[in-house]
Amino acid sequence: MESLESELDRARELDVADLADAIESIGFECTRCGACCTADAGCGSEDESGATDDPHTATVFPDEIRRLQASGDTDYDFRDVARPMPYGLTDGPDGPEGETFEWALQTDDCGDCTFYEETDGTGACTVHEDRPLICRTYPFSVALGGTTQPMGDAVDEAGMVRAHECEGLGREIDREDAEELAAALKERAVRELEEAIGVREQYQPVETGTGEVVVHDSEGQKRPDGTHRE
Repeated sequence: MESLESELDRARELDVADLADAIESIGFECTRCGACCTADAGCGSEDESGATDDPHTATVFPDEIRRLQASGDTDYDFRDVARPMPYGLTDGPDGPEGETFEWALQTDDCGDCTFYEETDGTGACTVHEDRPLICRTYPFSVALGGTTQPMGDAVDEAGMVRAHECEGLGREIDREDAEELAAALKERAVRELEEAIGVREQYQPVETGTGEVVVHDSEGQKRPDGTHRE
């Protein structure tokens, strides 16, 4: 298995022009449908088994959280911006508990991104200029072992670029926009691997079953409110 360091070297060597070529060949234009910012179904919707859909989940890096906290005219509390990634957590007698290794953007009561708003069926991001790399690059990802593949399997691909379910795929994209998206895609691939290496280097196991949620990120062990755990 290739090491994270080797994958990071590959990510740093990615050619933005090649990534832009791939994005152009697939095609993309955001339709502002909001599907990538919201839960899979409407607020409170249930599937045939009676279970509600999982909330919107988008990975956000620690420094991106801090930037979002200071975005716009509002100083957001940490919990307004991010929450522990639910994967790896279990339901304890007093709520979620356990260890997780990422932060996710905060969601509202309907499971939608807290920064998403919709007017007359058109979606918008209220922190668009400061949105995380995962949002800047959706619906694309790069096929490197240590990088994430958002929202399910790829539905199209060109070279190392994978495209995930989105109604904007297949639409014409101009070269400047493709290159901007490609540069962000490379940056995200590098950042994800740097974060994974940082998490590995900082990781210290904690006792489970204590009713506590611990988030391990590249800056160490943290509580759900983003403060460092002693």
